[in-house]
Amino acid sequence: MHGTDYPTNALILFSDDPLRNALFHFAKVECARFKGVSSDEFIDQKSITTNIATQAEEAYKFVLRHINKGATVEGVYTVSRWEYPVKAIREVIRNAVVHRDYSLTGKDVKIAVYDDMVEITSPGLLPPSIDYAAMESRQSDARNKVIAPVFKRLGIIDQWGNGLKLIADELKAYPTIELRWKEVGLSFQVQFVKRNFIPTEKDDVGINVGINVGINVGINVGINVGINVGINERLIGLLRQNNRLSAEELANALGISPRQCERIIADLKMQGIIERKGAKKSGYWEVLK
Repeated sequence: MHGTDYPTNALILFSDDPLRNALFHFAKVECARFKGVSSDEFIDQKSITTNIATQAEEAYKFVLRHINKGATVEGVYTVSRWEYPVKAIREVIRNAVVHRDYSLTGKDVKIAVYDDMVEITSPGLLPPSIDYAAMESRQSDARNKVIAPVFKRLGIIDQWGNGLKLIADELKAYPTIELRWKEVGLSFQVQFVKRNFIPTEKDDVGINVGINVGINVGINVGINVGINVGINERLIGLLRQNNRLSAEELANALGISPRQCERIIADLKMQGIIERKGAKKSGYWEVLK
């Protein structure tokens, strides 16, 4: 009727009115932490059904709860570091919410955390004007011409196309993480993958060795020896692939604490198996045996 104001779709998506869930029940983020490297078994999951202005931060907090954070001592300072480039992950999650195709009914944003990667899937294909292979060129294109400026005013995204450059810059500090992207059906998917990930099933070799030794010298001692041998071999294998890995990066790849990793490194150095060359930050490892 004349003189009656009706809310736009964008206003409904940003609101907490029950009308949002009635009209856009698919405008949500599904988060899951899976056991291992497949989606067969859940460890944790969460459906984020709040208005779209808060979805990205809620999803980001879910990821942080399910990835590791270590610490290393540099001089007199203790430096914390996540196993993944979290600023880059946050940016991808924000883009997934802001630039998703809200016309695709029945599809939601999906955040999946596996042992070997973090995966973000957003409904809608990548706009042809955006090239993920040229991430440092400050590209910008908004699918949702009304929604994107609101996110800009809220300070959630940068209108000047710095998002992809931010992702590229942070990845430079994470040589053990590979960024992958692809179009899956009518969705766009981004993955942060651990390059040197070794499935935990391989630990069975070490455990079996330990059990066999334990038959002769004691079960407890045998199991400990087997596990240590397995981790030592894995660490040496990682250094053969990339001799500039830090102790923290090695710990993340092995799934152990930085302190435990430093003890293993010290033991291998004492045995003359590995040797550190050059300065602390710019040096590299040499595998001697």
